[in-house]
Parts: sequence; structure tokens; C-alpha cells
Amino acid sequence: MWQSFRSVAQFDSFEFDATTRRLKSVASVDDLRGLAKRRLPAGVFDYIDGGAEDERTLASNSSDFARLEFRPRVMRDVSTIDTSTRIFGQDASMPVILSPTGFTRIAHSDGELAVTRAAGRAGIPWSLSTMGTRSIEECAAANPAGEKWFQIYTWKDRSLVRDLVQRAEASGYGAVWLTVDTAVLGRRERDVRRGMTLPPKLGPRTLIDGMVHPSWTWDFLRGGPITFANIVGHNDEDGSTAISLADHVQRQFDQALSWDDIEWLRSFWKGPIILKGIQSVADAKQAVASGVDGIGLSNHGGRQLDDAPTPVSLIESVRQEIGDESTIICDGGIRRGSDIVKALALGADAVSLGRPYFLALGAGGEAGVDWLIDFLRAGMERTMALTGCRSLDEIDRDLVAWKR
Repeated sequence: MWQSFRSVAQFDSFEFDATTRRLKSVASVDDLRGLAKRRLPAGVFDYIDGGAEDERTLASNSSDFARLEFRPRVMRDVSTIDTSTRIFGQDASMPVILSPTGFTRIAHSDGELAVTRAAGRAGIPWSLSTMGTRSIEECAAANPAGEKWFQIYTWKDRSLVRDLVQRAEASGYGAVWLTVDTAVLGRRERDVRRGMTLPPKLGPRTLIDGMVHPSWTWDFLRGGPITFANIVGHNDEDGSTAISLADHVQRQFDQALSWDDIEWLRSFWKGPIILKGIQSVADAKQAVASGVDGIGLSNHGGRQLDDAPTPVSLIESVRQEIGDESTIICDGGIRRGSDIVKALALGADAVSLGRPYFLALGAGGEAGVDWLIDFLRAGMERTMALTGCRSLDEIDRDLVAWKR
């Protein structure tokens, strides 16, 4: 009987690493989100997960991909699938860029270091935010051979912005995102309800939340102070004291940002410039006329203006207007490899994503980010095989159709 039992029943070996054990139960980005929600304090989770006002745009960013259906081709010999591409002349293993996220260390103490290491191993570009919690130089040392981009806001102190960009150039960063959709901060009502500040204030609510999330609390306490690492000593609001993000943006960001500032940025940065936050065909056309190299179709992950257009809904009309004059990056809403293929079919050159890896970091640290990248790559390869596309060159407009 024992022999018969052994022939039909096999037991998994016990996984001693707790993070690996948790990630074994994850099957999708939504599962990662659920794991992050259990592991992170409510205020931290809502800061990462939330959007503006009623969060309609946040939801539509992803759900709009479901409005597209595939038109697969079969009998195409898909024994070899190639997802590789070049982005601004640099090799990438797939057309995916990790977007800049601010205050990343609230999810895990390694913060940007974990994310850039994962991107480097995967062979895809990674982006550091002006409001990052690890410095330009630290991140360059953590991922010396990988493609790194730097994101800037136009602060009122333009000399500080120039200094940051020049430091990025000296550290080997290859491109600059200029975020253009944050003249003021969107009303993020989850943060309002939580009284969220950066860094989180250690009040009674935070202490109670910390007690029920001990692993995050221990990591948070032993990780050292969280600051805007690149401006410590250069600005009074460097994140060392608690402040609401809305107040910080109002006091520090330059609401006078205009198209003339592209020339100002070009005066001291000679590499690719991508405008992040383009939300209309007219502005895409103006961006090309201003000489930028990339157009980031983005509504800031649904965190700025509710009822803004979704990135995926803009790709085709923007591509028709500008032709091949600029690289188009669809920033936002990506949750599966199939979403990447859909964006490329509509005319995007690449996609970028931030919230999914931020959640992955909270769910499983660096291993969580590795899991996410592998998941997207596998999903993209599977979708290409099932639709008869062996390389990115074979992904074209005929591959998808908008559902009626």
C-alpha cells in the first residue's frame, strides 16, 4: 500500500526562504498587489496603489487594454521568439522600461538599489526619480553596466536641476525624462484620508499599523532615515522632516514650465530627452517640433487628473500624426505581457511601468521585482507565440482590433 501511495502522491520540499515561499503562491500582478497590501501599512500601500479623486483614470489605464482583441495568425513556426529591441540606440532584452517612482524606500529599505539591480540583470532600462531615496551615484554603482535614465521635475531652483542632470551624466545615465504633468499635485484622496506624509509620521495610527506589519516595521527602522537622497544639503525640503507631498510640490515645482524650457534643458544635456506626461495629439506634435527624442504617453499612473485619457487610447492617433519622428513610450496600465504586445501593435516603440514594480518591491523586495520582470517577459513571449509573431518586427497594426 505504501508503494502505491508513493506512486501517486509526491510532497514538495519545504522552502526555507520566506520570500521565495510567498512568491510561489503569486500568479499575476494582482496577486502581487494583494501580497503587498497584506505586508505594507495601510498608508504606505495606499500611497503606492492610489490615484486621483475617484480613481476612474487609474482603473481605465489597465481596463482599456481589455478593449483590444487579438487577431492571431497560426502555422508560423514560433519555435524561436525574440523580444529584443533597441531603445535610443541601446540594446534591451525587451521593450520595457522601469519608470521613475518617488520615495521608493517606503516599500523596502533597499529601494531603488533593488530595482536597478533587477533591471540590470534583466537587460532593460531603469529610471531614477528626482524624488528618489537612493542617490544618483549609489544607483550607478549598484548597476554599473545597465542602462539608466534620470527623471527630473523643473524645480524653481533651476541651478539644482542642472546640477542633478550633470551628476547623472557623469554617472553614466543615458537618457532624461522631463515630467510635464505636475504643475500642481493631483488630489489623491487616499493620502488625504490617511494623513499621509513623506516620510510617514510616527503617530499613534502609524505605530498601531506598524505592530500589525512587523516585518515592514523592522525593515523600515533598521534601514536608516529616508530622504530625497539627491538633494540632501541642497534644499530645506529634502524629506528629512515630514511634509505633505502637495505642499512640497506647490513650494518647489515651477508652475511656469513651458515649451521654451526644452531648449534650456538641451543647453546642458546632449542625450535623449523624453517628455513624460503627454496626453494629447496636439502636444505630441508640439513635442516633436521642440526636438525631443521621446514622447511618454502618460497620465502619471492616474495620480494627477481624473478622467485624463489613457495612454493606450492615444498611441495610434499619436503615431499617425508624428510618423517615425519620435520614439513613443506607453507609460501606464501594463499588467501583463499581452498588454505590451497590444501597445506595440498600436504603434508604441516601448512601454514603461512604475506601480507594478513598486508593489512587487513591497511584496517581496528585490526578488519580487525579479518575479515581475520574468512574468512580463514570459507573458510577452507566450502572447507572441500564440499570435504568430516571432520578433517585434512582426507585431503590426493588423494584430489587434478594438472591440465593438
